[in-house]
Formats: sequence, C-alpha cells, structure tokens
Amino acid sequence: MRSILVHAIDDSCFEARLQAALDLARIFDAHITVMQTIAYDLVVPMDPYGVSAIDVSEASLKKSRAFREKTEARLGQEDVRWDWHAKAGYEGQSLLQHAALNDLALVGGTIAAQDGRRGASLAGMLAVHCRTPIMVVPESARGFAAGRPATLCWNGSMEAARAMRAAVPLLQKSSAVHILTVGKVGEDDDDALPALAAATYLERHDVDCEIVEIPATSEPVPETLRKAAEAREAGLMVMGAYGQPRIVETLFGGVTRSVLSQPPMPVLMAH
Repeated sequence: MRSILVHAIDDSCFEARLQAALDLARIFDAHITVMQTIAYDLVVPMDPYGVSAIDVSEASLKKSRAFREKTEARLGQEDVRWDWHAKAGYEGQSLLQHAALNDLALVGGTIAAQDGRRGASLAGMLAVHCRTPIMVVPESARGFAAGRPATLCWNGSMEAARAMRAAVPLLQKSSAVHILTVGKVGEDDDDALPALAAATYLERHDVDCEIVEIPATSEPVPETLRKAAEAREAGLMVMGAYGQPRIVETLFGGVTRSVLSQPPMPVLMAH
C-alpha cells in the first residue's frame, strides 16, 4: 500500500481523513495524492434551446485557493511525500479517475458541503464503480490506529471477499482480527463462502483471526455489527459494499447504506 488518495474538500470530515491518510502514509511509507474537487456552481445560458455551459464562480475559486494554501502549508511541515491535484467538475468522476492509480482512496463518512446525503452517496458510488478499495472515514476519527483490533463483516459474498483481500496489509498490522457473521451465513445462498474459508485465506497471509458467530435477532444487522466491533475496541471495519442490488438497498435499506450514513469507525469497502 504505497499510494493513497485523499479527497480534499473543506467539509467537516476533512481533518479526520487527512489525519488517517498521514498515519497510513507513515505506516506504509506511502505517497499521498491530495485530490481537490471544485464543484460547478454557475450555469450560463448559451442559446435559446436550453444548452448551457457550467462554470465555477470566482467566490468558489477564491475559497478553494484559500483552502489549498492553508492545507499545503500544513502538509509542508509533515514528514510524508505528497502532491496536490485540483480539478473543477463533478467530484465523483474526478475521484474515480485519480483513484484508478492508487492503492486506497479516503473519503468522508458524514455530511459533505450542505447536502446531508452527499457524503454517503459519494462513498457508495465510489465503492460500486471504483476498483480501488475505499476507506470511509467518519468525522469522529482521530486518524488511523493500525495497532487496534479489526473486524471483518462476513456474509459470504464476493464483495466481502474482495474487501478482505484489499484489507490484508491493514489486517497484518492489527493486534487482533475478528470475522463477524450474523445469522447463518449461506443459509439462503449455496454459493456463499463460509467464514472458515476467509479465516484460512487470512492465515496464509500470516493474519491470526477469530470467527465470531452472532445469532440473528430483531435488531438491524448494521447495529449488531457496530456493537460487536465497538465491544472489541476495533479501529477498522472491513466489509463488502452492496452485496445485493443497490436499488434494493436504496428502497428497503441495507447494511451498506446504513454503515455509510453513520460509519462508527474507519470502514474499508470494496464491491
């Protein structure tokens, strides 16, 4: 894990994900790419048929420059390698493009800008469309503590397996790894991978782990997973993103959507 992308936007989560990026860079001797996205906010009509050009206002550019200068001055005092990219446009598209050549992309886990759903929707979009694993960092995080325990939320899906493989470098640094299952994994899906197979894979990568089988109750699965992770003082949660069709999760709720809306700790996701 030698190349880390961090989303730079002046929101309430930026300090948390910057601190996490700095910690990860020191742990893995990695390079940080800071990707600043400047959203379009000015529509200029071009002709009577409704075709328009989209641009960035001078006020937004001034604010973005001030944020960059402040953050660059701070990064200049850190003992890590970094570079800065700024791009006006749609943040999801810009992050997808730059994440392609990074090992991990850090995004915020709560509100970005003024849209209460924006942070979660951005992380969800990236988790689905980006082949690079995504780490969702909540505002409450104070960096990334590699030595703390980690929990792997296991439902036997291909998405969970991809997230686990992506997280191996982080799991190797953890003091303990707990594979959490809720209910009977594979009960309704003959193709589900058993938790024992996940444990075997991790052991081949020198990661000792414990399988924790949690009985299913009327409590929502995300809440059960959160309580189990916090009871083990975990500093990282690993899970597959959108193991069922995303439209189903959007309409009826789901583990991914719930965790993205209120991540209890840094969450590494892959689809």
